[in-house]
Amino acid sequence: MKRRDTLKILATLPWAAAANACVRENRQPLGLVIHCYAIRGSKPLRPEFPPLSDPLDFVEHAAGLGAAGVQTHIGLREPAALDRLREAVAERGMYLEDTIGLIKDEADLPRFEAEVLAAKAAGAEVLRTVCLSGRRYEVFHSRDQFDEFARRSWQSLVLAERIVARHGMRLAVENHKDWRVEEMLNWLKRLSSEYVGVCLDTGNSIALVEEPHSVVEAYAPWAMTTHLKDMGVAEYEDGFLLSEAPFGQGCLDLRKIVSLIRASRPEVRLNLEMITRDPLRVPCLTDDYWQTMPELRASQLAAALARVRRHKFAGKLPTISNLTHAEQLEQEAANIAQCLRYAADNFFPKR
Repeated sequence: MKRRDTLKILATLPWAAAANACVRENRQPLGLVIHCYAIRGSKPLRPEFPPLSDPLDFVEHAAGLGAAGVQTHIGLREPAALDRLREAVAERGMYLEDTIGLIKDEADLPRFEAEVLAAKAAGAEVLRTVCLSGRRYEVFHSRDQFDEFARRSWQSLVLAERIVARHGMRLAVENHKDWRVEEMLNWLKRLSSEYVGVCLDTGNSIALVEEPHSVVEAYAPWAMTTHLKDMGVAEYEDGFLLSEAPFGQGCLDLRKIVSLIRASRPEVRLNLEMITRDPLRVPCLTDDYWQTMPELRASQLAAALARVRRHKFAGKLPTISNLTHAEQLEQEAANIAQCLRYAADNFFPKR
């Protein structure tokens, strides 16, 4: 996207009136995930791009864009701050979801429970978490390492389930480039709790050579919240590149995905996670990539690479490392605005 096109999109940001009209007509606009603003949170800011690290500031910003709600980190805060956050969300007719770190071990139980109670006091009902903050094929270099991660994750999930069940909260674990579908469904069924489910990310599992629409279909019945994104793909010498793309520019059938989610869980919120960054490298043609997934067949790799070729991104995948910080901030805002507009035009039933 050229800078002049970015500025044109930024000039249309007051589209919030259209999104608010969607709310009045009982349509379901998107919520915003704080991770959309990775650039805004990483370096000194410009006056027109103020910090959003305080959840109250993020709520006000999201409301200005017409978003239905937010998913952000609440953490431990004074009761008065939690009251203000709950009131601000209620006054704007929005919803609030928390993002929380999973329990590390029994010594971490007090921290986790305190954050659960803080989120509940602020009005959140859903807590998004991850078992692994990195990417499976980058963090682990043997099946034994991954199996140890799976064992520790199970222990953490059992401990966490007891706490969220006690307080009537829902813990949504994201498919975060760590679990393949059969692995995640196995521990979900084993845990068998109404209080633990999935934060369904529509793009992450492509990095584990899974077909994204099949992933959505598998996880939708377990979904408690979502990270909705479109994805661009392209080949490179060691595998393929993977990048979040503005809605409608990537390879995902977003209307089909939204329909699958709504058919299984109509109450689940649709949250935009548009991360503006350089493409991620998925080195699926290297030996190290396969060390934690030795059971996968050559046909699964072949199918994944065929999908990449079939749905190759039109032109070069966008990069931001070649832009100034000011240009990166503008691009991030423009990408978010473009996704919200696309959603308002395509995901909500017209009357």
